[in-house]
Amino acid sequence: MALKHAAENFSKSLKEEVRRWGSMKPTGVSLKYMMEFGSRPKEKKLLISAQFLLKELSIRIARRAMELEDLPYGLSLKPAVLKVRNWYLDSFRDLRSCPEIKDRDNELAFTQMIKMIKVRHNNVVPAMALGVQQLKKDLDPNFVPEDLQEIHQFLDRFYLSRIGIRMLIGQHVALHDPDPEPGCIGQINTRLSPMQVASIASEDARCICFREYGNAPEVNIYGDPNFTFPYVPSHLHLMIFELVKNSLRAVQERFMSSDKDVPPIRIIVADGIEDVTIKISDEGGGIPRSGLPKIFTYLYSTAKNPLDENQEGLSEAVIMAGYGYGLPISRLYARYFGGDLQIISMEGYGTDAYLHLSRLGDSQEPLP
Repeated sequence: MALKHAAENFSKSLKEEVRRWGSMKPTGVSLKYMMEFGSRPKEKKLLISAQFLLKELSIRIARRAMELEDLPYGLSLKPAVLKVRNWYLDSFRDLRSCPEIKDRDNELAFTQMIKMIKVRHNNVVPAMALGVQQLKKDLDPNFVPEDLQEIHQFLDRFYLSRIGIRMLIGQHVALHDPDPEPGCIGQINTRLSPMQVASIASEDARCICFREYGNAPEVNIYGDPNFTFPYVPSHLHLMIFELVKNSLRAVQERFMSSDKDVPPIRIIVADGIEDVTIKISDEGGGIPRSGLPKIFTYLYSTAKNPLDENQEGLSEAVIMAGYGYGLPISRLYARYFGGDLQIISMEGYGTDAYLHLSRLGDSQEPLP
């Protein structure tokens, strides 16, 4: 009954409105543009930003709502995915009900609304992960995982779009901060120290490892402590945290019952002309060559899936591993501003992760 009711809620008029907006072309922005535009956030600029976002968010959210309606293998009808689709429809309705933005009061009301939209979508990633797990449980055991390529491509587009939506909302909201941190333009820190972010992210990952195993390998970081570049601290923290977390788990599990000294994780920060590259190396035994093509898919994890234990577990609670989306989503964050993530592994020894971040900041958002 719940599924039928949810389907009926997707009324014909709303469907037509979603399709009309979803057929429009989104407009990409670059890190460089966001910095230049937000450098002096006067009232007029905030009005222009809000007017742009009202249209742009309507287009991006409509495009995702359309995709959620038409997924292969019955994924659209899984309860967790229906929940996500309803969040997108609610947000689309909110945006289309918003009055025209003509003055400061309109702009402030709009800013409050998009803050609420961002909060509404907080649990989209674990909810979609749960939907995919619900699909996997229902599939024939003989079903070949390669056949789910369509699902992987959809999730890449979907999560990349989500990163963009949250970046645009977060940047507009942050420009209202009356007392920003020195060097910060909205969410962008123009003088971000990758060494400092690596240190904080590593300690956060080690805390999780301690909680899980009662111990955690050391993390050694090498590079110029005075080097800074413009980037979004939350994005960089997420990527390094995920990569270090993977390395800690691999090393901890490999050496848990060993008398040998536990080797540290090594992080090297290199400052190039085009890229800042961060290499994270471990001696956790590596990944078999046959497993490497699977590590960037959303249906692969070498750990027990935590969603099996808690079907209502739609929280962002941090665990060591298991959802199977840490690596693919980290790569999307890297690609969002023109970077990339590569994994090179030596089975029987360990794994090197190369996180490439564009220094130039002039790449347009890759719009799915």
